[in-house]
Amino acid sequence: MECPTCQRSITIPEGEVNAIPQNLYLGFEVEVAGCISKIGSDGEKSCDACIDGSMGPAVVFCCTCHHLLCKPCHDHHKRNKILQHHQMVGLDKESLKVLPSIMKPITKRFCSQPDHEKEELEYYCETCQLLTCRDCLHKDHRTNEVCNIAKVHRDAMKEALVCAQEVTSKLTEAFDANDKMAEHVGTSRENATLIITQAFEQLHQTIVERKKALFSHVEAISLSKTTALALQKEQLMKMQDEIDRYTEMTSLILQTHTDHEMSTWSSESVAKVNEVYGVKVETMISKEERYPYGGLQVKAELRPKSHDGAVVPGEVEDHGDGIYTITLTPQTAGPHQLLITMDGQHVQKSPCDLYVRRKYSTLCNPDQLINCSGGPTGIAIHDSGDIYVSCVSDNCIHVFDQAGQQKRTIGSGGSGDGQFRGPRGLFIKGDVILYVADCGNNRIQKLTTGGQFLQKFGQFGSGQGQFNKPFSVIVDQRDKLIVADHWNHRVVLLDEAGTWLRTIEDNDHFKNPYDLALDPLGNIHVAAYGSNCIKVFTLEGNYVRSYGNVKCPAGIVIDEEGYSLVNELCGNCISIFDSQGNKVHTVGNLNAPRGVILYSKTCSLYTYVAISDGNTVLKFNL
Repeated sequence: MECPTCQRSITIPEGEVNAIPQNLYLGFEVEVAGCISKIGSDGEKSCDACIDGSMGPAVVFCCTCHHLLCKPCHDHHKRNKILQHHQMVGLDKESLKVLPSIMKPITKRFCSQPDHEKEELEYYCETCQLLTCRDCLHKDHRTNEVCNIAKVHRDAMKEALVCAQEVTSKLTEAFDANDKMAEHVGTSRENATLIITQAFEQLHQTIVERKKALFSHVEAISLSKTTALALQKEQLMKMQDEIDRYTEMTSLILQTHTDHEMSTWSSESVAKVNEVYGVKVETMISKEERYPYGGLQVKAELRPKSHDGAVVPGEVEDHGDGIYTITLTPQTAGPHQLLITMDGQHVQKSPCDLYVRRKYSTLCNPDQLINCSGGPTGIAIHDSGDIYVSCVSDNCIHVFDQAGQQKRTIGSGGSGDGQFRGPRGLFIKGDVILYVADCGNNRIQKLTTGGQFLQKFGQFGSGQGQFNKPFSVIVDQRDKLIVADHWNHRVVLLDEAGTWLRTIEDNDHFKNPYDLALDPLGNIHVAAYGSNCIKVFTLEGNYVRSYGNVKCPAGIVIDEEGYSLVNELCGNCISIFDSQGNKVHTVGNLNAPRGVILYSKTCSLYTYVAISDGNTVLKFNL
């Protein structure tokens, strides 16, 4: 049997009801209900403390003794040191409402076994898990005093209550999360339903409009062809009349004319037949035949693939014979889409992709000059346009806005976390992570773009996990770090956690790698300072080729077409090479150019160049 209140399961013992273990909590609840019933009964109530009830009717109820008391017994309670603290309530209806909350269980309980009714339940049998009196004790059972076992159980119940409260708190959070998720699911369902409905309505509208346009186009073609066929039919009818007249006349001549008349008519007759026979009769209509009269609404535009680029409208010239000339002038370089429509519908192969090439030959003078003391060497650009410049003399990284105003400084001189000694190459990954080639400390540092230190790896040496003046660091699309280990004459590849992967080193190929760049094919271009050229390797370390006869290359960057911009430190210029390694342009009169970076904004391309000896950063508009 399971208790409906505490859900405790018990086995019903053999014997009478008295054999069932007594539930003190339910017993107290029954006792409270009985007291309420007794107090609330009609008529006078007799005193439970008086022997014969001769002292008068009950006037109060003792919540501790559970007795109705007359006035003398009530006064006796007040005078008794032991009883004076008992709580009393009146016998009115208002008292009945508060009685369950203030009535206390009787602390002494007595045995229910025959002949033991007056024995107090002072012990707890841990074997039977029952309260027992002294006379009911079993020699082979574990027993303890009620007060001791109650303390243990009370402490255990307190701990269980704390756990229950914690579970309740977690359940409340779970219910809240469940409700929020249910609300989110409902909202998502409504939004999805709305989006699907709108999409299908738009699709239906598009299909209807396309149907109308196709019908209109068919009608235009039909009108054109019908007109042409009507003209052709008129010509054919004239020809038929000519042939009929010739046939009739020739038949008559053959029947009635003499030989002399026949010879005269023969030359004219043959000439007439040849004239009619030589007319070209077109009866088939070509599928590729164009609409021959012009007048259609033709539009064209050139859209940069970049979402922030400006759309270039095309100029359309209608020649009136179905031929149209479209002229467009691109404003920016890079990938574009060409769209051509006729009466609101795309022509065949529209839209089509095309690439507008950049004219590096126009690169000449800088458009902006940013003052940056401390020997600017490395440059990185945040998507917000902020310019990060490493300075080897100041041992820090200066951050400028696009207008060239300094916003803040990251780091200071030293070898601690977030400190630098002669920092050089910079690389920003995902607008969140900033990698720094901490050259003087022979390590790579990983920070947030806000300047918070995250991780470092590397120390002085020539083995794995060691560097000798790392000058540059970049990250490929698979989050591999590529480091130019300058004085170890090698390029090192690491994973994102800084674990050593492989080394590219060959003194015959390059000396003193200064800067690195990746081309569109994923190959590594190494600015080999000591070799005065650019060396190209695969990520696996296989040599590909060399190009450029440059003087001390100290910076390199590659655009999306594979064009390389190389800073010549000793040549005081920027040399530009195409994807095959052919030099196409040079920008001179620069004072020790080092770091170089490309930055695209609103479909325009800029390059920033760090001029170390001039303590400036130059911006060129490409």
